[in-house]
Amino acid sequence: MLVIFSAICRRPDKSCVADTLPTPQLKLVADLIAPFLTELFNRSVSTATVPTVFKSALITPLIKKPDLDSTHPRSYRQISNLSVVSKLLERIVFRQLYSYLSAADLLPRLQSAYRTHQCHHSTETAVLKVLTDILYAVDDGDLSVVALLDLSAAFDTVDQDILLTRLKVSFGTGGAALDWLQSYLTSRLECVRRGSARSTHKTVQFGVPQGSVLPPPLLSSYTLLA
Repeated sequence: MLVIFSAICRRPDKSCVADTLPTPQLKLVADLIAPFLTELFNRSVSTATVPTVFKSALITPLIKKPDLDSTHPRSYRQISNLSVVSKLLERIVFRQLYSYLSAADLLPRLQSAYRTHQCHHSTETAVLKVLTDILYAVDDGDLSVVALLDLSAAFDTVDQDILLTRLKVSFGTGGAALDWLQSYLTSRLECVRRGSARSTHKTVQFGVPQGSVLPPPLLSSYTLLA
């Protein structure tokens, strides 16, 4: 219960339109609501079931670059707005998943993206590694070639079945943990919000919700070279 209480108190005050209770008000009653959320989260994990309401996202289109054509759908990045409570559950699962991956040494040593601050990984460490390799090559008289791969719409193109297979085969995830992740990934709904207008809800066939807690480590697991 103290874990949930602390997680609520550490949340930034910003809220989502999907929240029935704004975050500042949620913090005011954190001590009262924490026991109920603890019970809800424990049942979700023990039954390997993610509540359906936690899997419904409001998509806010954000243009990727100011100079892109604003009339073209590909110019936008779709950010999934999910309720604060659903993100609290994701954060609890994220800690367990990340702890397992770290303890089992399953994370790539040189991966800089989507790592905790305690690992001292950042964009600076990625650039420093590349620069150091180039300088060593120059000192040795070798030729250096840098190949850069830009994954367009990476979060939106994840095949959920392949991701679940990778988690099982490459990372040893099984049992209730894999069942929970399958429940998390499947039967998700989303609708697009533009001002006060909303589209109809559609079932998500591919991808993981960009802008939430679990998708970054899941994307890393999906793209990791075997």
